[in-house]
Amino acid sequence: MSENIATILHVDMDAFYASVEERDDPKLKGKAVVVGMGKRGVVSAANYEARKFGIRAAMPIYKAKALAPHAVFIAPNMARYTEVSEQVMAIFRDVTPYVEPISLDEAFLDVTGARRLLGSGQEIADQIRKRVEKDLGITCSVGIAHNKFIAKIASGHCKPNGVLEVDPEKMLEFLHPLAANEIWGVGPKTNEQLEKMGLFTIADIANTPRCTLIRVLGQASGSSLYELAWGRDYRDVITEHIEKSISASQTFDVDLYQQEEILKEFLRLTEKSADRMRGKGLATNTISIKVRFTDFKTISRSKTLDLPTTGTQEIFEVAKALYLGLNLDRVLIRLVGVSLDSLVENDDVTQMVLGERTSSWQQADRAIDRVKAKFGRSSLRPARLVDDKVDEQDED
Repeated sequence: MSENIATILHVDMDAFYASVEERDDPKLKGKAVVVGMGKRGVVSAANYEARKFGIRAAMPIYKAKALAPHAVFIAPNMARYTEVSEQVMAIFRDVTPYVEPISLDEAFLDVTGARRLLGSGQEIADQIRKRVEKDLGITCSVGIAHNKFIAKIASGHCKPNGVLEVDPEKMLEFLHPLAANEIWGVGPKTNEQLEKMGLFTIADIANTPRCTLIRVLGQASGSSLYELAWGRDYRDVITEHIEKSISASQTFDVDLYQQEEILKEFLRLTEKSADRMRGKGLATNTISIKVRFTDFKTISRSKTLDLPTTGTQEIFEVAKALYLGLNLDRVLIRLVGVSLDSLVENDDVTQMVLGERTSSWQQADRAIDRVKAKFGRSSLRPARLVDDKVDEQDED
C-alpha cells in the first residue's frame, strides 16, 4: 500500500472458545468440539471439525446434538477465555498502541505508523499470526485493508489461519460480487427487505439510488448502507472504548411461570451484570429487561434513570418493577435477560433511588466486590441466591 494510505488490520481468532478448550485439553484434538451446554442452551462456539456437520454459533444445543451426537459438548469457561483474550490483546499492543478490541476474540489494529519499523501490512500480519500461535497455541486470521469495513470482511474470507489483503485499487472487484448480508449491520430483517427490492449483492446496493435506500430503510440505515456498498468507511480505530451495554440472560431448562422464581433469576442476572459493570469502572443510565415466551415471542422494557447508578439493589428494583409492570399472570416463560445500557464512566457517580440520595448500597457493593475479588465470585451472594449454582454460561 502507498505510504499515504492507512493500513488497518482486522484480527479474528479462529473458533476462539473451542480452540482454547482444545489447547488446554490435547485429547480433544481432531474431535468435533462444541462450547455450550444445557437442554435449552445455545452453541457459543464450534470448532471447524464440528462445523463440518452444520453446527453454528447460536444454534440450539439440541439441534447441534442431533447433527453430531458424537461431538464433545463443553460448558463455557468465560473466565478462562477472558484471560487468554488479554494475552492476545497484549501481543497486538506490542505491535501498535492503536488497538480497538471489538470482543474477546477480535480487534482492529491501525498499523500505519508501524510499517516503517515492522514492514508491510502483510509482513506485520504474518508476525502477529506466528507469535499468537507460538506463544498461545491458537490461530487467528487477518484481513488487511485501508479501512475497518473492508478489513473485517477480508478476515472472514481467509479463515482459518489465513491472511487476505485487499488492494484499495481493486477493492470494488473484491466487494461488489459479495452477498448483501456481508455488509456490517445487514441482519435477517434488513436482508429480507433488500431481497424484496431485488437487491442480492453489494453491487446491487451500490447501484441503487441513495434516496431509494433511505426511503425504504430510513435515513441512517439507508445512507450508511450506500456508503459501505462503495467501500467508504471513515471510522478511526478507537483505542479507548466505553462499552455500550453489559447484559446477561438465561434460558430455563423448564419453562417457568412462578413469579418468585422468575424474580430470583432477575436478581441473579442483575448481580452478575452489575458485578461486571463495576469491575470495568462504569455506571448505567438505562436498565432494560427481556422476556421470551414458549412461542419464542420476545418483549422488552426499559427505564432511563435521573442519574447513572452502579448499585445492584437499585438496578434490581428497576428490573423488578419493569417485569411486574408486564402483568404476566401464570404465563410460561422460556428466557429472561437484564441489560445495563447507556454506560458512562463511573467517577463516584451520585446514586439516586426514588428521589433520595443514598451511598449505603454503593458502599455495600464495594465491600462485596472486594470480598469476591479475594475469595471468588460465589463467596458472597444475595441470601435469595445462596442455594443456586453460579452459572458461567449466560454471557451476552
